[in-house]
Amino acid sequence: MERVIEDLYRQHSRRVLATLIRLLGDFDRAEEALQDAFAAAARTWPTDGIPGNPFAWLVSTGRFKAIDTIRRRARFDASQQHIEDSLYSVDETEIGDMEAIEDDMLRLIFTCCHPAIPADAQTAMALREICGLTTEEIAHAFLVPAPTVAQRIVRAKNRIRSAKIPYEVPDRDALPQRLDQVLHVIYLVFNEGYSASSGIDVVRADLTAEAIRLARLLLTLLPHPDASGLLALMLLQESRRLARSKEQGSLVLLADQDRSLWDHAKIAEGLALLAEAMRAAELGAYTVQAAIAAEHARAPTAEKTDWRRIAFYYDLLLAAQPSPIVELNRAVAIAMAEGPAKGLDLIDAILGRQELKAYHLVHSARADFLRRLDRTEEAIAAYQTALSLCRQEPEQAFLRKRISELAAAPERQ
Repeated sequence: MERVIEDLYRQHSRRVLATLIRLLGDFDRAEEALQDAFAAAARTWPTDGIPGNPFAWLVSTGRFKAIDTIRRRARFDASQQHIEDSLYSVDETEIGDMEAIEDDMLRLIFTCCHPAIPADAQTAMALREICGLTTEEIAHAFLVPAPTVAQRIVRAKNRIRSAKIPYEVPDRDALPQRLDQVLHVIYLVFNEGYSASSGIDVVRADLTAEAIRLARLLLTLLPHPDASGLLALMLLQESRRLARSKEQGSLVLLADQDRSLWDHAKIAEGLALLAEAMRAAELGAYTVQAAIAAEHARAPTAEKTDWRRIAFYYDLLLAAQPSPIVELNRAVAIAMAEGPAKGLDLIDAILGRQELKAYHLVHSARADFLRRLDRTEEAIAAYQTALSLCRQEPEQAFLRKRISELAAAPERQ
C-alpha cells in the first residue's frame, strides 16, 4: 500500500495541488492541504482500502483539512473567519468537475507565467509547483544556490498574493503575449520528464504525458506555429521513450536503441505537426529543434543519421538563440559528422570560457570524444568529473561502466 500511495503521489500530486489551489485560493494553503491529504491516505487506506476515485478523495480530504486548519486559526485571529466562510461556499460539484480539473494545470502554468512575476521566479515556481522538484534539484539544474531558488519562489508567491493575480487561463486576446513563457514552462516540464534530473528513473512518463496534454490543450486555445513546433518536438522525443532504458532501468544511448520499439504513431503525428510549423514565415526555436528530432526519427539506422543536416539546424538555432547548451549539442553533431577531434575543440572552447563547468553532460561528451581518440587517461578523468556532477542513478551507472571499461582496456595493463 505504501508503494501505491508513493506512485499516486508521484503521478498525480501536481494535479491534486492545481485543483486545491483553485478551490482554496492560495498556494501555501493548497500545499499544506496536499501533504495533509496524502498523510491521511497513508493512515486510512491500508485498513479502509483505496477509494474508487482516489483523485477526488484526495482533493476533498485536502479541502476539509484546510477548512479545519483555518477554523482553528480563526479562534485566535478573526481575520481568518472570512477565509473559512469562502472555503465552505465552494460547490461540492466543483471538486469532481472533470472539465475544470483538466484545465487546472493550465491555470497553474498561466499563473506561474504571469508578466507581473520576474522571469527567473516564473521558472523556479513552475518547476516547483508543476514538476514537484525540490529547491535543491532546481538549483542544481540552473547552477544557482538553493537559497536563491527558495527566495525566487517566495517572491513569486508573494507577488501573486499582493497583486491578486487571478488563477485562470486569460482571455483569448491576451494569450499571444503570454505564449512564449507558457511554451517555455511546458517544455521545462517535458524536459524534466524526458531526462529526470535525479532519482532512479531515466524518464518520468507522468511529466512527459502531462506536458504533451497541456501542449495539445494550448494549441486548441491558440493555434500558433510555435505551439505546433513544441508539440511536434515533444512527440518525436517521446516516441523513443520505451527504447531509452532497459527493463532493469539502465540507460540506452540513441545509437544503441532498438528502433522497432519507437512509437511510429507519435512519429507520424510529430512529423505532420512539424510540416505545419515549417510553413511559418519565420521558424521558431521549437520548430528547429523538432526538425533535429525528425532527422533522428527518419533515419532507419543510427549510421544513416544525417549529422551534417543536424549540425546545420544547430547553426540556425545558435544564430537565433545563442547559448552554451546549443553550442554543446552542435559540437556533438559536428563530432558525429566530421570526427571527435572537431567536437573536442568546440567543447574545450566552451569550457575555456568557464561555461557549463558544473554541467555533467559537457564532461560526459568530452569524455566520449577523448575515448574515441584513444586518449584513455584523459577520458577516464573526464568521465569521473561527469560522474561527480551527475544526480540521476541510471546515468551514474552508465558513467561508472564507461570508467570500468576504460580502466580495463589492454593499453592500460
